[in-house]
Amino acid sequence: MPSFQAKLKITGLRPGNAPESVMAAAKEALGTRHHVESDQLGIVGGVPQIVLRFLVEARDYQGENSEARLSAEMMRDAVERVALTGSLSVLRRSRGKWAPV
Repeated sequence: MPSFQAKLKITGLRPGNAPESVMAAAKEALGTRHHVESDQLGIVGGVPQIVLRFLVEARDYQGENSEARLSAEMMRDAVERVALTGSLSVLRRSRGKWAPV
């Protein structure tokens, strides 16, 4: 199964939400469609960023990429209920390196 990463910048919390709710919302949304292998919170250029690594069922290359992008967008929509977001990027693991899809 191909491995993907979704990276999403978090620019703020919506009122009444705890910081932990951001990752919880992301994992729950992505986990409804795929196996989430790992999650990580980091700071990039002073901005918080969540990174979730997930697997997509194997099929044709473009179909896998499309499904990964769609799932990442659904994840962002779920996170938007608890936080303000910035840029979203989706990467695919290929030959030991991460490449944008």
